[in-house]
Amino acid sequence: MKTTRREYIKEGIGIGLSAPLMMVSASSAAHAAVEIEKQLQSGQTLRGIQKQHLPTPSLLIDLDRLEANIAKMARHARESSINLRPHAKTHKCSEIAKRQLKAGALGVCTSTIREAEVMAKAGIGGLLITGEMVGTNKIERLVRLTKKHPDTMSVCDNPAHAEQLNEAAVAAKVQLNVLVDIDPAGRRTGIQAGEPALNLAKQIDQLPGLRLCGVHCYSGASSHVMGFADRKAHSERVMGPPMESVAAIKGAGLPIEIVSGGSTGTYNVDPGIKGMTELQTGSYIFMDVDYRRIGGKDGEIYEDFQPSLTVLATVVSKNHPDRATIDAGIKAVATDRAFGPQVVGVEGVEYSLGGDEHGILTLKESSREFRLGDRVELLVPHCDPNVNLYDRVYCVRGDEVVEAWRIDARGHL
Repeated sequence: MKTTRREYIKEGIGIGLSAPLMMVSASSAAHAAVEIEKQLQSGQTLRGIQKQHLPTPSLLIDLDRLEANIAKMARHARESSINLRPHAKTHKCSEIAKRQLKAGALGVCTSTIREAEVMAKAGIGGLLITGEMVGTNKIERLVRLTKKHPDTMSVCDNPAHAEQLNEAAVAAKVQLNVLVDIDPAGRRTGIQAGEPALNLAKQIDQLPGLRLCGVHCYSGASSHVMGFADRKAHSERVMGPPMESVAAIKGAGLPIEIVSGGSTGTYNVDPGIKGMTELQTGSYIFMDVDYRRIGGKDGEIYEDFQPSLTVLATVVSKNHPDRATIDAGIKAVATDRAFGPQVVGVEGVEYSLGGDEHGILTLKESSREFRLGDRVELLVPHCDPNVNLYDRVYCVRGDEVVEAWRIDARGHL
């Protein structure tokens, strides 16, 4: 049975807001903020802090849902006989990466050299950097990282880049592990499938400072195709030529241990693609409005994984019957999508940006009254950039805050 939009809003994203919205006094909130900082600075586990006392805007994780999502994807990978190397660009948090490895992941993917450095410092191994490390700064940092952590891998999609990587590796007396990055018709990064990919693989294999260890091919365009059948067809179509290239590279006698790709949207499609060895799913741990709208096998809403990430905000102005202003604007909610966040557990409300620090809730036929000081939670449009806006995330079970984790790999250095 399909989930209606009304049921989706009312039940599907009802994260901890089944109780009425609560007014929080300034004194209790201030006391909570002091207690949080005191406990965090002393290294204590957070105790006695309720969600409604947190400063706003705050980033929240529902730990029960996060843990369920991690376990479900790990189980799916085992049952599908495919390895799992989740993408840490989604969470940028070494604490979450540790939990993914504990559940059975080989390691994690990262997009940036900074993410990789932070993960390595936290003891996370099996790193695959899925963005091309081009330029002196990035290449030198890749070399240093690989010297300390020899299993680190990166990608290459250009013969000139391969020469640059090799030159730096030879000078530093280290061997860099490299995957050929093949473009699945997205034209973002990746070398063209077929002869160009084969020739690049041969070049990498012959360079003394590089070790060819596989192929990287990520179809981001497939992950958000609306409707499961169309999404499956899209992934299988665009991944066809790259997988033919994998077969050709293997046929040339070159070592291909890893074929990495896949996404949260195609996690239940790509294991069936012959030759794929690992999934680099990312958003499954959190989910967001964008993913939930693509549809699942059994309905119009993608419900394979539970939404665990929200932004907590406060109603800071309520002078009009048809609108409320909250303290979550551009600096609190990522705005790289054509749609905004959804208010959790409330129907008849639409969010729009009100500036850097403000969001506007338009109350059309709101199922709940909004008052000054009320707390609201927002399911964000796109989880990856939203996490990058915050220094820490508060982990909750029900209404109790039980931990706070640093988003330690955010930003650029």
